[in-house]
Amino acid sequence: MNIKKYYLIFAFCSVSIIALLYGVSPYWFARTFLDVSELDVDLAHILRAVMGLYLAFGLFWLFAAFSDAYRNVAVLSTVIFCGGLVTGRLISLLADGRPSSLLMLYIFLEFTLVPLGYWIFQLPE
Repeated sequence: MNIKKYYLIFAFCSVSIIALLYGVSPYWFARTFLDVSELDVDLAHILRAVMGLYLAFGLFWLFAAFSDAYRNVAVLSTVIFCGGLVTGRLISLLADGRPSSLLMLYIFLEFTLVPLGYWIFQLPE
């Protein structure tokens, strides 16, 4: 079933773009998308670490798209990945208030991808 393969390729592309936006130039990202004029070196470090984590998962998903042995595990890991992100974001939304529009979009996308990914995971091979 090619839907799992294409889903994993889509996940790789999506997370890679987001990762590179975060990490290639965290100062530019914070200024452009978060309206943060001054970025602490520790926050830049965190954004670059997040970039590395996202790229590592993305590369695993790309590899698994072309490997029958890892495909289901990779699809399930996208559900866990998005589920963890959206849970943290929802906690922050309740504790800290409404973030920037970009981060609200991330909440929507991650919340949508959890049931979608789980549905795709349950599809037969």
